[in-house]
Amino acid sequence: MQQRNADRTKARILEAATEEFAARGIAGARVSRIAEVAGCNKAMLYAYFGNKDELFDAAFTASVAQYLDEVGFDVDDLPAYAGRVFDYFEAHPERLRLSTWYRLERPDGQPLEAIVAVNQARLDELHRGMRRRVVPRQFTAVTLLSLIQAIATHWTSMNPEYGVDVPNPIIRRRAVVMAVQKILS
Repeated sequence: MQQRNADRTKARILEAATEEFAARGIAGARVSRIAEVAGCNKAMLYAYFGNKDELFDAAFTASVAQYLDEVGFDVDDLPAYAGRVFDYFEAHPERLRLSTWYRLERPDGQPLEAIVAVNQARLDELHRGMRRRVVPRQFTAVTLLSLIQAIATHWTSMNPEYGVDVPNPIIRRRAVVMAVQKILS
């Protein structure tokens, strides 16, 4: 029973931390707000996760794991993968903001092993796809993955000045899938 309570508390802390870090970044986030939202005290938060940077690492790693569970990666259908990436960040824009804060506030920091492993697994799959000739070789695996990610997520970073000219999500998603199809052809 005590382990389940600890697991629930950790989950609440990670959820609150994800929201706080996505909204304010690492520097702007406050552990006191995270503890309050999670319904625990700061001492418990520190006992479970260490300092604020370690809490960010845990929240970001959990966010990436959830993303992978929901989106997956299929080298045999990269346009569909791009569509799922679009869908995920359309439904969870805070997760993309969390990723942006990671890149902004940790540009030269120690890479998170979980993130390195995820990226390496996708790159390995792309290399296998290239060897099987399922994926064209006009780009390196890193370039191709970067292009797909950029195309799939670019709508969330559009300037509000585009206003009414931004198409609805169905049309935006279709454009993402078609753009990736064109890159692969």
